[in-house]
Amino acid sequence: MPAIRVQRNENESNESLTRRFVRKVQASGNLTLVKKKQHRERPVSKRLQRRSAILRSKSRDKREHLRKIGKLDEIQDRSKRKFRR
Repeated sequence: MPAIRVQRNENESNESLTRRFVRKVQASGNLTLVKKKQHRERPVSKRLQRRSAILRSKSRDKREHLRKIGKLDEIQDRSKRKFRR
């Protein structure tokens, strides 16, 4: 990431200098790169991916079983369900 330098011209106000600097920063794309890196999430390990896939599969099978035996409604409103964390 190269540093951005702006020289103040003669009879140039601080506002126009600041405006020119901001335009150069936006044009360079450095600001977007920094913002992307700021909230970077660590990649999930293969072990955790497998574990979550197994849990999803088990819960899907359990729901399907309950639906087949009639203990779960066919249409369930997901927006009214409470999620536990």
